[in-house]
Amino acid sequence: MGKSKKRLSIALAMLTALTFVLSACGGNNSSNNSSNSASGSNGGSSEKPVNLIWYTIGTPQKDVDKVMAEVSKYTQEKIGATITMKMIDWGDYAQKMQVNVASGEPMDILFTASGGFDYVQNARKGAFMELDDLLDQYGQGIKDTIDPAFLEGSKVDGHNYGIPANKELPYQDVWRFNKNLVDKYNLDISGVNTLESLEPLLKTIKEKEPNVTPFGMDKNFLPVVPYDYVVQNLPMAVKLDTTDYKVVDVLETPEMKQALTTMHKYYQAGYIAPEAATTGSTSDLTTSGNWFTDKAQTQPLADNLWSASYGYPVVSTPASEAIINNNSVQGSIMAISANSEHPDKAMQFLNLLNTDPVLRNMVDSGIEGVHYKKTDDTHIENLPDSKNYDMPSYSLGNNMLLYLNPGDPDDKWDQFKTFNASGKNSPILSFNFDSTKVATEMAAVQNVKEQFWSSLMTGTVDPETYLPKAIEKFKEAGLDKVIAEAQTQLDAWRAANGK
Repeated sequence: MGKSKKRLSIALAMLTALTFVLSACGGNNSSNNSSNSASGSNGGSSEKPVNLIWYTIGTPQKDVDKVMAEVSKYTQEKIGATITMKMIDWGDYAQKMQVNVASGEPMDILFTASGGFDYVQNARKGAFMELDDLLDQYGQGIKDTIDPAFLEGSKVDGHNYGIPANKELPYQDVWRFNKNLVDKYNLDISGVNTLESLEPLLKTIKEKEPNVTPFGMDKNFLPVVPYDYVVQNLPMAVKLDTTDYKVVDVLETPEMKQALTTMHKYYQAGYIAPEAATTGSTSDLTTSGNWFTDKAQTQPLADNLWSASYGYPVVSTPASEAIINNNSVQGSIMAISANSEHPDKAMQFLNLLNTDPVLRNMVDSGIEGVHYKKTDDTHIENLPDSKNYDMPSYSLGNNMLLYLNPGDPDDKWDQFKTFNASGKNSPILSFNFDSTKVATEMAAVQNVKEQFWSSLMTGTVDPETYLPKAIEKFKEAGLDKVIAEAQTQLDAWRAANGK
C-alpha cells in the first residue's frame, strides 16, 4: 500500500483517542514551491554544527538514518545543525517517552499530541520548554506560515509549549458510505446528516445484504451531539452554542438520551454488529467491503483518500459542523525538550521544517530518485524503495508544503485553507482542565467509564435501564465534584480571557 494511502488512517483519526493512533500507519503527501529557506542569519556552515536528537512516533523505518544523513547535509548548511531521528512505534510511544523524560534521556525535539504522550499534561509537568521567547527570536517564519489558530489554540495556561502541524484545523464528523452499495440500490444520501436519517438506508441494506454490516463501528464510537468535551471521552461537556458556559454531565442531556435511544433501536434491529462494544477496529470491514455506513473524521479530499486506500469508492455526507477544538488543534505537535542543550538550534530547525519545502519534503518523502520521483513541478510518485521510508506525514510539520500525490488536484492545499477558515471555534477552545485537585475522583470516573461507556454509545444496552445506572455510578465516583472543579476553572478562564 502506498504512502498516501497508508497515511490516511492517521490524518483522519489522530484527533480522537489514542486507541485510534495505535492502529494507524503513515504516509506521504504533497505541495509545491522550491527552496526558500527561512533560516537567514540563524546559522550556517561557518558554525560548529550541533546534533539535534528528534524523537517521533511511527513504525521505525529502514532508511531513516540514510534520509537523515541527507537532511543533515542540508540543515548543516542552513542552520549549522545535524539531525538524528529516533522513531518509536505507535503502541510504545507514550510509555517509552514517559520513561525517557523521567530518566533525562538526551533529546531536543519530540512529538506530542492530545492523543499520544499527552501534550497538556506533559507541558504542565515540565517535560517541554516554554517557547514564547524562542518563537519570537527564531520562529518568525512559523508565525507567518502556520494558521494562527493552531498556535493560539495549543497554548497551555497562556504559553506555547509546542509547534502544531499545519494541517486540517477543524474537527468534522461525516457519515461515510460504501458507494458500491449506494449505487447498487440507488440510494439517496444527499439529505442524510442526522443519526435518525440513516434509518431507511440501514433498513434497506439489512433486508437485501445479509452478509453486510449496515452500520460499522468499534468500541470508540461516539454519537454526534452538539457539545464539546472538557476531557475527551468523559461525560463533562459544554454545549457548543452555550451562553452561560455551564459544564454538564453529557449523559443527562436530552440530545445524548435521544442519540442513545436511537443507537439501541439500531442495535436491536441488527444494523450494528453484536460485538461492537468490544471491537477494537473496523479494518476488517473496510478491507472486505462488507459494510454500508460508518462515522469518520474528515478533511478536504477525504473521500478520494478513502477510496484509494480501500480500493473501492467511498462517499460521505456531513454529520456535524466543522468545529475547532482542543483535540483538533493539538492533534500533532512538536515540542522542545525541557532538557535540550540546544533549544535555539531546535527552534531554528522547527522554523526551517515548517517554512522550507525542500527540507519538509525530504523529511516526509525521503530522497528524490531513491524513494520518490517528481512527475511535474508539484506532483510525485513513490518508487519501490519508498517502502523503506514510509512516514506519517501528519506528525512531521507543515503539511501544506508537501508535494502532491498522483490524482491530487493542484488546489489541494487551497482547499485545506478554505476548510480551515470555515471552522467555528468551540466555546472552550484553549481551555485546558487541570485535574490535579480531583485526581482521585478522576480515576474513579475513568473506571466507571470503562464499565458503561462503550456499551451505551454503541447501542448494545438499553438506555432506559442502563443510562440511569451509569449516571448514578458516575455520581458515586465523584463526577459532580469533578464538574464543580471544572466549572470553577472555566469561570476563571472566561474572566481572564474576556469570554
